[in-house]
Amino acid sequence: MATKFLTEEGRKRLVSELEQLKTVERPGIIQRIHEAKEFGEMSEGNESDEVRNEQAFIEGRILMLERLLKDAVVISEHSSDTVSIGATVQTKSDDGEHEYTIVGTDEIDLANGKISNESPLGQALVGRKVGEEVTVTTPGGAFSHEILRII
Repeated sequence: MATKFLTEEGRKRLVSELEQLKTVERPGIIQRIHEAKEFGEMSEGNESDEVRNEQAFIEGRILMLERLLKDAVVISEHSSDTVSIGATVQTKSDDGEHEYTIVGTDEIDLANGKISNESPLGQALVGRKVGEEVTVTTPGGAFSHEILRII
């Protein structure tokens, strides 16, 4: 199994999600099943299938989060000299300046500039220093980024 990385912020978010699933979502679905059984609604209907599917999803997500949190390597600090997981990188390319935060694959959020260390750009940036230029080849073409700052 490949090593999974999490930033400290990502770990906290996943711990919070796990807590929500265990203390709110799971008891809620158990209550819905109990009530449906009491009223004889747990027959072969769409509602009962929906409730069972929701329960299966919640239990699967709980197992996945527990495994991820147990096995992941948490990155709580990073160097400002070299791009690494957890670092925010300001770059300049032909289409302007950009800011990316390098995160593990379970924290990707492109709308907020969080890119995976395993993405083509993430791989190109990790290990590089301010002033270096990286070229990334994607299906849309090759793009160059100059590293302006590492935060």
